[in-house]
Amino acid sequence: MTDEQLEISRKYIDYHTQKFGFHQPNVHFIKGYIENLKEANVQDETFDVVVSNCVINLCPDKKAVLREVYRVLKNGGEMYFSDMYINKTLSEELKKNKMVWGEGIGGALLWKDLFQFAEEIGFSPPRLVTSRYITFNKELEDVVGDYKLVSATYRLFKLPKDAKKEKCLAIYKGGVTGYENELAFDANFSFKEGQALEVDEELCGILGDSRFAEYFSFFPLANGSVSNKDIISDPFQFADGNNETISCKSSKTKACP
Repeated sequence: MTDEQLEISRKYIDYHTQKFGFHQPNVHFIKGYIENLKEANVQDETFDVVVSNCVINLCPDKKAVLREVYRVLKNGGEMYFSDMYINKTLSEELKKNKMVWGEGIGGALLWKDLFQFAEEIGFSPPRLVTSRYITFNKELEDVVGDYKLVSATYRLFKLPKDAKKEKCLAIYKGGVTGYENELAFDANFSFKEGQALEVDEELCGILGDSRFAEYFSFFPLANGSVSNKDIISDPFQFADGNNETISCKSSKTKACP
């Protein structure tokens, strides 16, 4: 984050406004720290969606980041973000290694810590979207050793305190732009238009109290039963069945994708 980066970004606002046919700009840039958005004058309950792409691993106080995101989200709002996760606690020696930290590895979370932080702050349990292993070049591999890392995407929702959470049948009515026929919601649920799916309590609450509510119909389950569908939350478990990988090279300047 530098003033020069912001200057370049702001320089091209008018260009992109015209390029995409908008009458007014649909973006503006704010300088601040994501651990303290209030200092950057970002108000409570302002946003429907917060998106982050592999930067939280570079923040020492990740719980503060999530707490600030929770504060600025409206009820029913979502944090949709990708980041790096490590399979076991990194040694203190490696945490202090500048190259390891600069690549995002030194600050990578344990995925279970994400779930703990989310619960403590008030988010619904994170929903895993996708995950794939990160591979290293020889230089990084020699330093990292037997640690394994994945790049994983999660969805976290801020639901109202009185959100209705019960197992139910959810039917996608279509209508989400670009996903009219099928909406792949996360690693566990993909909704085809008109098809009824049994969903767990948390997902029923999310779909019913978020921007997705208008696109779904909900019905009680017969006899209150639900199939024992295994919900995958562990990004390493998901990555084990996924042949895709991301290559991470030592740039010493920014984090991996």
